[in-house]
Amino acid sequence: MLHGNVHPAFADVARMLRRILPRKGPGGAAACVYHKGEKVVDIWGGTCDTAGTPWQEDTISISFSTTKGVASTLLHMFVDRGLVDYDTPVAAYWPEFAQNGKERTTVRQVMCHEAGLYGIQDMVEHGREMLDWDHVTGRIAAAAPRHAPGTAHGYHALTYGWLVGEIVRRVADKKPFPELLESEIARPLGLDGLFCGVPADQQHRCATLLSGLVDGSPEKRRRSTQKILTRAGKWQRRLSRMGFSYDPSESIAALVAPGMEDLDFNAPEFREASIPAANGMFTARSLARMYACLAMGGELDGVRLLSYDTLRRATEQQNRGVGRVIPISMRWRLGYHRVFAVRARVPGGFGHFGFGGSGAWADPQRQLAVALTVNSGVGTPFGDTRIARIGGAAVRCADRRGRH
Repeated sequence: MLHGNVHPAFADVARMLRRILPRKGPGGAAACVYHKGEKVVDIWGGTCDTAGTPWQEDTISISFSTTKGVASTLLHMFVDRGLVDYDTPVAAYWPEFAQNGKERTTVRQVMCHEAGLYGIQDMVEHGREMLDWDHVTGRIAAAAPRHAPGTAHGYHALTYGWLVGEIVRRVADKKPFPELLESEIARPLGLDGLFCGVPADQQHRCATLLSGLVDGSPEKRRRSTQKILTRAGKWQRRLSRMGFSYDPSESIAALVAPGMEDLDFNAPEFREASIPAANGMFTARSLARMYACLAMGGELDGVRLLSYDTLRRATEQQNRGVGRVIPISMRWRLGYHRVFAVRARVPGGFGHFGFGGSGAWADPQRQLAVALTVNSGVGTPFGDTRIARIGGAAVRCADRRGRH
């Protein structure tokens, strides 16, 4: 059973959400869609934990890399104010960053994944270190890139959030990232459920993450990680024999921190930490409203986040082709990627999907914004078919509505 509201023209989105909810066992989801500045879908269903507690209107769920789109939007806002320039070296804002060949690495190269700093295995010795912002940013500042910045692109799966987040902090009097997210985006847009570092008094709203790769005992997760590493080695040898240059071990270096299987993604200390590439906890409603503002040219209901010019520059495609970490072309913008939608084309769309199935994006051509949050399933490091199916249904509904 679904709860919430749906405009009749977007009933197919509700039907699609019903289909992607778990048929057996626990798990829930929420979807929200804006069209031409109007909220046309705001629905949720399923359960938020193994005890069968119903998903609520204000349930927040970890959304992994969907967080990157939110963090990127925050940085674009500081560009809009003239406090950051895309083509200025990162070290101009973060002096300690000017080490080991990174002196000329630009903000643009960071945001389109060309900085060569995707190897989380180069930055931390154990996943627990990722809960300490200052420790990780210090290690990133001292690190050497895996390739000359600007010569290739590789998805900064975990490091991206600290890179972008520390640039923002340095031009905002070193205020904590969660505080900046609240004051700059959530409060102006009236969002209730946009966190990257969940306050203690909001932890009761968190859905339990239900995923075979992250739940269970540390021993079980360690075995799963070892299987992934073994498979990566086999694929590397196979692809090499076939003449492909893609190296799966680079994906592992970017995606799997040493000892990460010891982290409890449902623990209060993990939720309280701020990892702006991975542990944002959101409602679909808040994600959709933020992207609706971008879909409407940077302004919604009298609140302007970005100017037209900055939004245009932020969403221009920066590179194409297969990167060093993800074996498909993401067509990176500055912090956003292309939109994947089932049975629909969204050439002007941009946003970010996440491991576990979440995702959110904007399409200025249709003035459409779509968001999905989930708490079960695995998918890929950049989403799965659920957000693509919800997005495809929303596009088809918007197109039909536009013809009538």
